[in-house]
Amino acid sequence: MVHFVGAGSGSADLITVRGARLLGEADVVIYAGSLVNPQLLSYTKENCRIYNSAEMTLEQVVETIRQAEEEDLMTVRLHTGDSSIYGAVREQFDQLEQLGIEYDVCPGVSSFCGAAASLRAEYTLPDVSQTVIITREAGKTPVPEKESIRSLAAHQSTMILFLSTSLTKKLQEDLLEGGYPPETPAAVVYKATWPEEKIFRCSVGTLHETVTVNHLTKTSLIIVGGCLGADYDRSLLYHPAFTTEFREGSSNQ
Repeated sequence: MVHFVGAGSGSADLITVRGARLLGEADVVIYAGSLVNPQLLSYTKENCRIYNSAEMTLEQVVETIRQAEEEDLMTVRLHTGDSSIYGAVREQFDQLEQLGIEYDVCPGVSSFCGAAASLRAEYTLPDVSQTVIITREAGKTPVPEKESIRSLAAHQSTMILFLSTSLTKKLQEDLLEGGYPPETPAAVVYKATWPEEKIFRCSVGTLHETVTVNHLTKTSLIIVGGCLGADYDRSLLYHPAFTTEFREGSSNQ
């Protein structure tokens, strides 16, 4: 059996209870060494075989899993954050299915959730943004034209940008040309929830300068949108005049 486990956003204690249990039971762990906090490997048992997938191809990963299955061993494939976001897991699923190897998925805390916690931000604010777009700037990995930053920026919703810190000159241009005003709040979170986390607040108009001056490269997440600003409407959910199925609103409020 193979368990794909989301490692969490960075801090070793942000893995799920289930994920930690599976790591402790695993005979084989294949972890994304370029991004996963190595402290998570302390959850493994003493005789666990550990492989760093940063040094492996897809074929080597699958072959390692296949060999473990032949030995009736349990494998954990440890991905950063939650494996459903830029995890390159679908291709692994497909190959395991072709080989008849059973697998399941244990979700994890994505870095975009970790960044929100660090920023003390709410991505969906009344009358500001009710939509969160998770995307990336086109670079070595292409992005479908219909999902270009310029087209998505027209919505001026909350935008979370992965894998884009080395492309901020183009990113800033695309955000501005797409529709975000230069003064739109933005933030760059370096290694969200890791001990070495750093937060840089800026605007869309100063995004590239902020990244450049602070020498930020990979492992940084960019958040753009009015949700980082000061203006928003109070939620109706807890408003004393609003009636819900659990309480009656008062017109005197």
